[in-house]
Amino acid sequence: MASRGRKRKAEAAVTAAEKREKLAGGGKGVEEATVVIEHCQALRLEAPELPVKVNPAKPRRGSFEVTLVRPDGSSVELWTGIKKGPPRKLKFPEPQEVVEELKKYLS
Repeated sequence: MASRGRKRKAEAAVTAAEKREKLAGGGKGVEEATVVIEHCQALRLEAPELPVKVNPAKPRRGSFEVTLVRPDGSSVELWTGIKKGPPRKLKFPEPQEVVEELKKYLS
Protein backbone atom coordinates (compact mmCIF):
# COMPACT_ATOMS: atom_id res chain seq x y z
CA MET A 1 0.00 0.00 0.00
CA ALA A 2 1.43 3.37 -1.04
CA SER A 3 1.85 6.07 1.57
CA ARG A 4 -0.54 9.00 1.49
CA GLY A 5 2.24 11.60 1.21
CA ARG A 6 3.42 10.38 -2.17
CA LYS A 7 0.00 10.57 -3.73
CA ARG A 8 -0.50 14.15 -2.54
CA LYS A 9 2.92 15.19 -3.79
CA ALA A 10 2.15 13.72 -7.21
CA GLU A 11 -1.18 15.55 -7.37
CA ALA A 12 0.49 18.80 -6.29
CA ALA A 13 3.14 18.39 -9.00
CA VAL A 14 0.45 17.96 -11.65
CA THR A 15 -1.46 21.08 -10.55
CA ALA A 16 1.76 23.12 -10.36
CA ALA A 17 2.63 22.07 -13.92
CA GLU A 18 -0.85 23.06 -15.11
CA LYS A 19 -0.49 26.51 -13.48
CA ARG A 20 2.88 27.05 -15.18
CA GLU A 21 1.37 26.15 -18.56
CA LYS A 22 -1.51 28.58 -18.06
CA LEU A 23 0.82 31.41 -17.01
CA ALA A 24 3.27 30.84 -19.84
CA GLY A 25 0.82 30.61 -22.69
CA GLY A 26 -2.53 31.62 -21.35
CA GLY A 27 -3.73 28.09 -22.09
CA LYS A 28 -2.68 28.36 -25.76
CA GLY A 29 0.11 26.54 -27.56
CA VAL A 30 3.46 28.33 -27.50
CA GLU A 31 5.75 28.29 -30.51
CA GLU A 32 8.93 29.04 -28.55
CA ALA A 33 10.01 29.09 -24.91
CA THR A 34 9.26 32.31 -23.04
CA VAL A 35 9.99 33.74 -19.63
CA VAL A 36 7.28 35.88 -18.06
CA ILE A 37 8.31 38.44 -15.45
CA GLU A 38 5.27 40.02 -13.85
CA HIS A 39 6.96 43.35 -13.10
CA CYS A 40 8.08 43.74 -16.69
CA GLN A 41 4.54 43.08 -17.87
CA ALA A 42 3.24 45.91 -15.68
CA LEU A 43 5.91 48.28 -16.98
CA ARG A 44 5.27 47.30 -20.58
CA LEU A 45 1.55 47.92 -20.20
CA GLU A 46 2.18 51.37 -18.70
CA ALA A 47 4.89 52.47 -21.16
CA PRO A 48 4.99 50.10 -24.16
CA GLU A 49 7.47 52.33 -26.02
CA LEU A 50 10.17 51.81 -23.35
CA PRO A 51 12.50 48.88 -23.92
CA VAL A 52 12.92 46.62 -20.87
CA LYS A 53 16.31 44.99 -20.31
CA VAL A 54 16.57 42.10 -17.90
CA ASN A 55 20.03 41.66 -16.38
CA PRO A 56 22.15 43.55 -18.93
CA ALA A 57 25.14 42.62 -16.71
CA LYS A 58 25.72 39.81 -14.23
CA PRO A 59 23.39 40.52 -11.29
CA ARG A 60 24.76 40.95 -7.80
CA ARG A 61 23.89 38.27 -5.27
CA GLY A 62 20.73 39.06 -3.33
CA SER A 63 19.86 42.15 -5.33
CA PHE A 64 16.67 43.16 -7.08
CA GLU A 65 16.62 46.64 -8.57
CA VAL A 66 14.61 48.49 -11.18
CA THR A 67 16.35 51.47 -12.79
CA LEU A 68 15.20 53.96 -15.41
CA VAL A 69 18.06 55.00 -17.71
CA ARG A 70 17.30 58.27 -19.48
CA PRO A 71 18.44 59.15 -23.03
CA ASP A 72 21.04 61.58 -21.61
CA GLY A 73 22.71 58.71 -19.74
CA SER A 74 21.49 59.62 -16.26
CA SER A 75 19.70 56.96 -14.26
CA VAL A 76 16.98 56.95 -11.62
CA GLU A 77 16.44 54.09 -9.21
CA LEU A 78 12.76 53.15 -9.23
CA TRP A 79 13.11 50.29 -6.74
CA THR A 80 15.84 48.65 -4.71
CA GLY A 81 15.32 45.67 -2.48
CA ILE A 82 18.92 45.33 -1.35
CA LYS A 83 18.42 46.65 2.19
CA LYS A 84 14.94 45.19 2.64
CA GLY A 85 14.00 41.95 4.38
CA PRO A 86 13.97 39.48 5.98
CA PRO A 87 11.53 38.08 5.10
CA ARG A 88 12.72 37.65 1.54
CA LYS A 89 9.38 38.68 0.03
CA LEU A 90 10.09 42.28 1.09
CA LYS A 91 12.93 42.41 -1.44
CA PHE A 92 10.44 42.35 -4.32
CA PRO A 93 8.00 45.21 -4.98
CA GLU A 94 4.39 45.09 -5.96
CA PRO A 95 4.20 45.82 -9.71
CA GLN A 96 1.99 48.86 -9.13
CA GLU A 97 4.63 50.47 -6.87
CA VAL A 98 7.19 50.35 -9.66
CA VAL A 99 4.68 51.66 -12.21
CA GLU A 100 3.80 54.61 -9.93
CA GLU A 101 7.49 55.51 -9.57
CA LEU A 102 7.95 55.24 -13.35
CA LYS A 103 5.01 57.62 -13.92
CA LYS A 104 6.67 60.24 -11.70
CA TYR A 105 9.79 60.32 -13.85
CA LEU A 106 8.12 60.06 -17.26
CA SER A 107 5.74 62.99 -16.66
